[in-house]
Amino acid sequence: MGHETPIRVRFYELDPYNHVNHATYVQYFEVGRVDFLGKIGYPMDELAEQGLQFVVTEITTKFLRSAGPEDDLVVITEVAELRRASSVWSQQILLGDDVICTQRIKAAITDLDSRPVRVPKHLQEAMKAGPPGL
Repeated sequence: MGHETPIRVRFYELDPYNHVNHATYVQYFEVGRVDFLGKIGYPMDELAEQGLQFVVTEITTKFLRSAGPEDDLVVITEVAELRRASSVWSQQILLGDDVICTQRIKAAITDLDSRPVRVPKHLQEAMKAGPPGL
């Protein structure tokens, strides 16, 4: 199914209608991707030490239903495609058993000067395998 990252909605993430603000969902998805990378042994600081970073180049987000105060959500994260110097990530946010939001992103893999680089073999293998327990 994918890597699961739990998130609890906080009051300051709500819009005037008492729903999670649309921009907050993009942050939730980023938390899921960062958690995925950390669980496969590549937290952000480790990637930077290796001279690598993921740069988001495209985001497609679909909002299906809203979340509200103190809802417990789960971000599901999967690497859908892995190319030589980029990746495509597929994500969902669940409220209970219901999918309330989906996102697909494309991310370039670059050096710290933002020049595209090939995904190192060790990172490719870890991303394909996913976090332990999947």
